Amino acid sequence: MYPLPLRPARGVAFLAVGALVLHSLVAVGVIVVDLQRAAFIDRVIADPAAITMEEVEASDALYALTGMAELGVYVLTAVAFLVWIFRVRANAEILAPDEQRHSRPWAILAWFVPIISLWFPKRIVDDIWSASHRDENDPWPRSGLVTLWWALWLIGNWVALVAGRLFFNAEELESMASAARFDVLSCALMLVAAVPAALVVLRISNAQEARRPAAPVSPFESPAV
Repeated sequence: MYPLPLRPARGVAFLAVGALVLHSLVAVGVIVVDLQRAAFIDRVIADPAAITMEEVEASDALYALTGMAELGVYVLTAVAFLVWIFRVRANAEILAPDEQRHSRPWAILAWFVPIISLWFPKRIVDDIWSASHRDENDPWPRSGLVTLWWALWLIGNWVALVAGRLFFNAEELESMASAARFDVLSCALMLVAAVPAALVVLRISNAQEARRPAAPVSPFESPAV
């Protein structure tokens, strides 16, 4: 029996996974728009006289709209993931208090402090994973799935940073087309990273839910047959 009851993790897990799915769907849309944008710029370069101002304005508006949608969903996904990680980190402290290498506030702060954000979040998730899967014959090594997710996450964010710089520094049409195509790579990496991220969320949450005591049966309820 644990000194304190574990808080439910399944609800916040579904919230985080749902946000990841939504972000992935938006990423697919961004990829389509990026490819269309690059192809449109190629047309402008090849034959500027064949392009109307209405086409230019429509392309600019669609590109800006998808960019705002991507940013909004990214923030939503980040908030949902942080809510989940704070909940399961609190449970991990109950399950294995001596194995948590960083205090609970770092579950949030670690994502925003420069340099530290490159490895502290993974260490925190590693500790949560270990505490949640204690005494289990887990087919994954302690950090196997977490390491896969974290590597893809870091690479995807680095590519996104480069894509952003290419976009803001682009002055020539060729540079704009290159920035749009590079953003496709960034979105594709984030799509791939979303799969292990969702698996990490679900596996940790399910392991913690299995350790929560069963809800007491009301004396006014008949037992299930």
